[in-house]
Amino acid sequence: MSGPIVRIEGLAKRFGAVTAVDRVDLDIERGALFALLGGSGCGKTTLLRLLAGFETPDGGRVLIDGQDMTGVPPHLRPVNMMFQSYALFPHMSVADNVAYGLRREGGGGAETDRRVGEALDQVRLADFAKRRPAQLSGGQRQRVALARALIKRPKLLLLDEPLAALDRKLREGTRFELVRLQAELGLTFVMVTHDQEEAMSMASTLAVMDAGRIVQVGAPHDVYERPASRFVAGFIGLANILEAPGGRWVALRPEKIVLSAARPDLPHASAGKVVDIAYEGARSLCRVALDDGRTMLAATSDGAFRRGQDVWLGWAADAGHPLDE
Repeated sequence: MSGPIVRIEGLAKRFGAVTAVDRVDLDIERGALFALLGGSGCGKTTLLRLLAGFETPDGGRVLIDGQDMTGVPPHLRPVNMMFQSYALFPHMSVADNVAYGLRREGGGGAETDRRVGEALDQVRLADFAKRRPAQLSGGQRQRVALARALIKRPKLLLLDEPLAALDRKLREGTRFELVRLQAELGLTFVMVTHDQEEAMSMASTLAVMDAGRIVQVGAPHDVYERPASRFVAGFIGLANILEAPGGRWVALRPEKIVLSAARPDLPHASAGKVVDIAYEGARSLCRVALDDGRTMLAATSDGAFRRGQDVWLGWAADAGHPLDE
């Protein structure tokens, strides 16, 4: 079937006086690794639960693969969801955890065993089939939960903060594993996260949410380089928000600024003093108080700058991106 695998039309959900999802329209293409990104309380998890059928909308509708899901319960939707807690049964082996959904629906025997083996191979846990969850690392438990979600062969896999329970080092490696697996399977993944680095490094498409609404959708590079608003520019990465002539605003990323000891030969140049320096490995982020009273962030790979040093900031005429609001 052609067209997006998910189409959301005018979807709304309220909890008392609070509007969690506010008339959202959204298409999700087949085979995408789609990220819903936003801060706490923006509505992203509620939107995911509406897709799964765990919440009933107050308006609008969800279509999955062209079928209207209004009134369709979660277990009858072509969707599976991997929860943040993983929700593994501690008394069951890895293989039994993975098989649970199929067996609950009456499946069993050689076919179920074959599919369990196939799912464990996909997540590279075939040698751990007889272990219990307590005998696994956090990353391995995450992959067991993923195998259990995949075994039912959903058209859509929903992931609620899939890496939140892992430590930072393990998250970095697991990102690549999820991206690899999604690409190999060709499934559509819809992932909720508040972590912009996670969304930017994993997603093929992301949607930024604020106050229950989708405020921008696009490839991570496009959203970063061409934010639609001051909110998006400030939420995705770091940006200097500058007022331009005519009352408009411009987003200027720190890496687009030249930091130097002498005045740079660029269309825009301002003198100032380094107030703070944050060392980030390949670069340092400098906060500079300008002589005109503004404070700006500039990124540099030159480690020679020091707090209190007099410096110049310069940037090209096209370095800033004009914002719609």
